[in-house]
Amino acid sequence: MRISIGRIGWHILAVLVTIAYSIEHDSICDENTGACVEPLHTVIRLAKRDDELARRIAADHDMHVKGDPFLDTHYFLYHSENTRTRRHKRAIVERLDSHPAVEWVEEQRPKKRVKRDYILLDNDVHHANPFRRSVLSRDGTRRSRQQAQSPHEIPSLPFPDPLYKDQWYLHGGAVGGYDMNVRQAWLQGYAGRNVSVSILDDGIQRDHPDLAANYDPLASTDINDHDDDPTPQNNGDNKHGTRCAGEVAALAGNNQCGVGVAYKAKIGGVRMLDGAVSDSVEAASLSLNQDHIDIYSASWGPEDDGKTFDGPGPLAREAFYRGIKNGRGGKGNIFVWASGNGGSRQDSCSADGYTTSVYTLSISSATYDNHRPWYLEECPSSIATTYSSADYRQPAIVTVDVPGGCTDKHTGTSASAPLAAGIIALALEANPELTWRDMQHLVLRTANWKPLENNPGWSRNGVGRMVSNKFGYGLMDGGALVNMAKGWKTVPEQHICTYEYRLANPNPRPIVGRFQLNFTLDVNGCESGTPVIYLEHVQVHATVRYLKRGDLKLTLFSPSGTRSVLLPPRPQDFNANGFHKWPFLSVQQWGEDPRGTWLLMVESVTTNPAAAGTFHDWTLLLYGTADPAQPGDPVYSASPPTSQGVLSRVQQLTSQVIILPFIRVSVCLLECE
Repeated sequence: MRISIGRIGWHILAVLVTIAYSIEHDSICDENTGACVEPLHTVIRLAKRDDELARRIAADHDMHVKGDPFLDTHYFLYHSENTRTRRHKRAIVERLDSHPAVEWVEEQRPKKRVKRDYILLDNDVHHANPFRRSVLSRDGTRRSRQQAQSPHEIPSLPFPDPLYKDQWYLHGGAVGGYDMNVRQAWLQGYAGRNVSVSILDDGIQRDHPDLAANYDPLASTDINDHDDDPTPQNNGDNKHGTRCAGEVAALAGNNQCGVGVAYKAKIGGVRMLDGAVSDSVEAASLSLNQDHIDIYSASWGPEDDGKTFDGPGPLAREAFYRGIKNGRGGKGNIFVWASGNGGSRQDSCSADGYTTSVYTLSISSATYDNHRPWYLEECPSSIATTYSSADYRQPAIVTVDVPGGCTDKHTGTSASAPLAAGIIALALEANPELTWRDMQHLVLRTANWKPLENNPGWSRNGVGRMVSNKFGYGLMDGGALVNMAKGWKTVPEQHICTYEYRLANPNPRPIVGRFQLNFTLDVNGCESGTPVIYLEHVQVHATVRYLKRGDLKLTLFSPSGTRSVLLPPRPQDFNANGFHKWPFLSVQQWGEDPRGTWLLMVESVTTNPAAAGTFHDWTLLLYGTADPAQPGDPVYSASPPTSQGVLSRVQQLTSQVIILPFIRVSVCLLECE
């Protein structure tokens, strides 16, 4: 019998898949009533590591310690009894909090986290052929009936691996003959040797014939089941991490599948998405062996549904900070993140706290024909781009597959982040002394915007670099990255300069209907404290409440005139709570002199004249250095524009300008290191 799955059926399937990604696996259900409760999960922090003390504290509260401590002194406590009410759970947490040896305690609750490969949505049906799923054996033989042809001719193949010919993004196969210039790094002998990469995902098949020789047990663990084996469940849903791993470090020259970008790198995996994902699960994953692992690659995040604002919790934020501060012997771990797949839902990666972290490299995607893919999310925190999939008619990404095979259908920004991690591994082999900030400088300086120049939205920032909300600074260039890395000098210490904007009236400013507010701050770069004269990251922490959060738009103008849309309207976001001190991030002003007048434009696109809310506050954080990043870097010392000059430029873009009374308060952080 032939079964026809229509548009509604595929939508239901997509919903079920999404639910499967975030389901709580260890809920306890009553066999008689079917009612389920979540067991109590908590994390406690002790003054120092003391496993025996942690076990005693757990036992005193009828709990158990699960797994090893993470972040040095944090322990995961678990209560499996199924009679716990919310009130009873709260009482246990309060008792733990009052224990003299416990410095901090927090109940852990599951977060919704989704993998950023292709998920069919109801309004995306026209983008995909749902009946085509290409799976290949290790020798490249196609198991599906559709036999795709190589998209181009390759004059010579340095590797005998059967699917290398289909890795168009590695050897000039994109339209116009473009690729990511990885071969230039290979020809210099760089292949990721002595570099360890860990894939934070649903596990990796460590005995896959195209991965086994590069498998790194020290970069691997199973957070979900609390053991050392990251092997995924072979149930059809957990192939994502293995695919990402193959992009980075699939073996070369072994006549199987294709070739990893860094085919001599060590590859590990953390199984952490195949179960309930909490703040502690993320922190334990991000903090695994930070002195051993060089690069962490993550192709997941909050739901890309166009209505979610979410990001790392306090434990994950601490893991990021410790990674860049202490990882790799003080040089800092490198965290690579997929920017998100919510483009068809008009989502923005500015609402994703992982991609807006100062500590991550947010990677976007481009298609075979050098355009934006339908799933791409725009934001000014994206630093660069790698190739990925488009619709089913164009080639996607070749990699390994579970169990033991190959695929040429890896997709989404999920496929872009591991390619970036592999290219970064080539640069780390060329110069192992690079710090986490060095790598961010190198990636944006060597990215190539020319292959993507026909896409709208490119602009030139204050130091002459082309940048885009879609693609960051352009397509990553492996050869250029390696060449610049070899002679790179460690950047000067980073300073942070903070300016807080306060309304003259201490009460929040009422906002009604369709409005536009312009707030200016005069900045001197904290010249008397820890000066920032050469910009790196720019953050805006803002608090706004509004009837429909998705109607809000935030735009930042630098003294050099660089315009960054921090938050575009998101039509599907009907949240009425707004956002509280949300950290919007821009890397588009990189290299500029921040001294002068900055302007934040807050506006609404609502059609509801009764829509109401309040504007509370915003803070400008400038990250950068007092001296040029590299000897010989040009000095951009154009006279900073006045506030009237900035407003004049904005008036050219808008029909109405409302200036609010305000007090400018400048604060320099003296704790910067």
